[in-house]
Amino acid sequence: MRVKIDNEVLFIHREDVPKYNKQGSIVRNSYFWALRSIAGRANSRYDWEFESEVWLALQRMLISFGESGYLPTRETQLEFASYIEEIPQVLRLISTIQEIEEA
Repeated sequence: MRVKIDNEVLFIHREDVPKYNKQGSIVRNSYFWALRSIAGRANSRYDWEFESEVWLALQRMLISFGESGYLPTRETQLEFASYIEEIPQVLRLISTIQEIEEA
């Protein structure tokens, strides 16, 4: 999931957050509700916001759902842009740096 941090708030790109589907998988829908429950803002028109106070819970949640084997890594890993100075310690286990493609 593409992310950025601004003023101690983690933003997950709105196109990358899980989608709720009434007839969808129980795991995927549980993942949606779990993420939404700790988000400061969770609206389909905006990037989802997670204040630094919930980053440890976010880390544990992403690890847990990632280990379940039901969701692909790209849906349970935070992808930071390559220009970020440093990924916060609490988010490092669940993060990667976006690869830059050369033309």
